[in-house]
Amino acid sequence: MPQGSYGKIRVWDDFVGPDNDLSWGSGTVKVGNFGFVSVNEGSFEWTIDEPGGIVAITTDTGDNDNAALIAGTFKPSNGGVQLEARFKVSSLTSAIYVGFTETLALATPVMPAEFATATMTYNGSGGMVGFQYDVDGTTDDFRAVGGDAGASAGTTRAADTVTNGIRANETITADEWYIARVEVHPDGNATLWMGHKGGLGGDLQLVAEYITAPITNSDLFYGVLMVENREGSAVVLEVDYMNVEGFRDWAVD
Repeated sequence: MPQGSYGKIRVWDDFVGPDNDLSWGSGTVKVGNFGFVSVNEGSFEWTIDEPGGIVAITTDTGDNDNAALIAGTFKPSNGGVQLEARFKVSSLTSAIYVGFTETLALATPVMPAEFATATMTYNGSGGMVGFQYDVDGTTDDFRAVGGDAGASAGTTRAADTVTNGIRANETITADEWYIARVEVHPDGNATLWMGHKGGLGGDLQLVAEYITAPITNSDLFYGVLMVENREGSAVVLEVDYMNVEGFRDWAVD
């Protein structure tokens, strides 16, 4: 039973912060209302040549250097969790993950899922559900992924083959906005949506609807938006907004 008035937990930022430069080193820092972790150093800058508030995150120049906005942890069984973010990347020589992950090393974060040639690798021992883009794939696209214990998991209403992710069938273009929405229901099933300025009417399009849970609903998850460079040069991830929501556990010990 609820024990107070604030059952929903929400982390939101429109990144209408100050126009200033900020460099980071090791450890966890704050970017607006979100936590932030990375491999190696980099910098932030608030973008002012576009309206509405945008933060630009520039990675370091080493191959596989990454940077991640994070919030959490959240338990889907408490009432479900959802994440939505609008973002773009300066170069397609990169990888992106946006969604939920159980495994996240705060000292040296690792991309939850990676795609090379035609094979998806599910990293870590925990669950995940989200979207992955990787320039190392033969065909560029965002792919809906769901899995646990280092392997894909779950089944979809459309009976998709989930092993190597489910294509969003987007035209991947540098410096264009994408919107990802990931909903994980209390039973652990998930619905994933993707939108792009060149998409059908600009609306979010359903990419995957899991009817058998790809994750364990009682596990704890971080909401994550991560970029990783792939060719030893800095990559800029611009984020217009990010929202992560879950519910409080009212259980009494």
